[in-house]
Amino acid sequence: MAYGLARRELRPKVPLQHGEGDKHHLTSLEGLAALSLDALSSVAYGPEAIVLVLVTAGTAAVTATLPVTLAIALLLAVLVVSYGQVIAVHPEGGGAYAVAKKELGPRTSLLAAASLVVDYVLTVTVSLAAGAASLASAFPWLGEHLLEVCLIGLALLTAVNLRGVAESARVLMLPTLLFVASMVGIIVLGLLRAHPVAVVGSAQPVRVTETLGLLLLLKAFSSGCSALTGVEAISNGVPAFRPPRVKRAQRTELMLGALLGLMLIGLAVLIHRDHVIPREGVTVLAQLIAGSYGTGWPYYATNLIVTLALLFAANTSFGGLPVLMSLLAKDHRLPHLFGLRTERPVYRWGVVALALLAALLLIAVNADTHRMIPLFAIGVFIGFTISQIGLVRHWAGQRPPGWLPRAVLNGFGAMLTLVAGLVLLTTKFLEGAWVVVVAVPLLMLLFARIARYYTAVGRELGLGRVPPPVRRTDSLVIVPVGEVSKLAQHALTAAGSLGREVVAVAVHDDPAKARSLQESWDSWDPGIRLDIIDSPHRSLVEPIVAYVRREAATGRQIAVLIPEVEPRHRRYQILQNQRGLLLAAALRARTDVIVCILPYRLDL
Repeated sequence: MAYGLARRELRPKVPLQHGEGDKHHLTSLEGLAALSLDALSSVAYGPEAIVLVLVTAGTAAVTATLPVTLAIALLLAVLVVSYGQVIAVHPEGGGAYAVAKKELGPRTSLLAAASLVVDYVLTVTVSLAAGAASLASAFPWLGEHLLEVCLIGLALLTAVNLRGVAESARVLMLPTLLFVASMVGIIVLGLLRAHPVAVVGSAQPVRVTETLGLLLLLKAFSSGCSALTGVEAISNGVPAFRPPRVKRAQRTELMLGALLGLMLIGLAVLIHRDHVIPREGVTVLAQLIAGSYGTGWPYYATNLIVTLALLFAANTSFGGLPVLMSLLAKDHRLPHLFGLRTERPVYRWGVVALALLAALLLIAVNADTHRMIPLFAIGVFIGFTISQIGLVRHWAGQRPPGWLPRAVLNGFGAMLTLVAGLVLLTTKFLEGAWVVVVAVPLLMLLFARIARYYTAVGRELGLGRVPPPVRRTDSLVIVPVGEVSKLAQHALTAAGSLGREVVAVAVHDDPAKARSLQESWDSWDPGIRLDIIDSPHRSLVEPIVAYVRREAATGRQIAVLIPEVEPRHRRYQILQNQRGLLLAAALRARTDVIVCILPYRLDL
């Protein structure tokens, strides 16, 4: 029989390990649920951010919401096309960081990485805080417990993502579909009705502090661009898709752009037509829900769906930031443990780090959405601008067919995001945007210092250079023992296979017990010397450490083999003494010898 021509059913089948194969990677629809809910759900606070800026020029200025939203939709189209190009050029993921590292140099890549970290952490906090505010619009008594609601949602998301991104995608599929259907329902029913069905919330006085001009429109545009957050997440999470990864990720990016653009424009039309302004106790989106569905059970159901979507929108960060942190770890800019992946596959250290940072920020701002949105948008604009400029550099350098229109498109997008970011930074600097100005350089400094440390370690270890010849020295294996037993026999047998000379060491504070142990040892006669150390102060660790250091001073290679009893059931673990682990820790801290733990497994 020719090799490779066996019938398929006769070929041996090797079972896949957990996390292998396509089962734990995303389809396009799963990717939309797992990585796009942040961008889609941003319609809950993006249009409101526009209205809050425009209303400072009076209630009549709210009519400018529609043209501002159309400008944002234009930028969205540019970004969707651009990130589709990023996916094709950098299928390994990383988004703006990967583009900057390849096209713009190490310093710019550090800026991109720092801005993305800030963006991802704020994505979690803003989504959770906005979700809690939406829930409080339907149930006002929750208004005093927003922080608790956010922390509960954060704990739930962390637990889901520790199970794996594919599992979280399946969990998020239903909330995503319900949210999109609810938003489309609001728009369709709202446009079919001549006027709002109901009005919720209480009126509040409008303080006119601005005039409707170019600067105010730019401020509204910059604030409304918070609705574009999450557009880059798919390009960061390309490795999470099933093959062909690039096509699936690009398809998901296009679906995201179409749905988000439709919802933004539809809601802006309703705000413009019905002259919706901020009211006390409710969000702008809650007013639109009441205007389309009334205040019956559909109102409460839709607010619950919006809340659920906003809470789960933070999943975008759990899908994107751990991948980014793994890339930074691979580049020696974060501790290498962030590059460790479990079987599922999940970068669990990245998930845990994100959860802790988000919890701290939520507590610091008391889950106030409007205090975080300026910080949020600036980090997003930095990443957008860097990725656009990087692609311009890429097309200009590679010059493939049709490169000029692509470069012009990316340059136009970079100009728009740069202007929006600068406007937002200057107008919101004293309102909290200064935090980003401080945090981003500090993160860049952290990345640089970690990279410098790893470079120094590599130099000291001689990585990349041919080391000196291997030296052969005499070896000595030291085995701490307590008494003659099967445990001692097990340890000495193992020690005999590790080195030519083995010595057993015991520590006793009672001379009578020491003599008894020596007599038992002589009677057993294992062929190995026993050294008994007198310890009047009943110390075990210090005498053995001193003994080992004296032997190491002779120039021999020393190994210490410490036998440890391990019960089969964990409930008995606490009943075992931990002196062996304490001794191992002391030897590692105070000597350069080899320290080995030898388990002796009980049947109990």
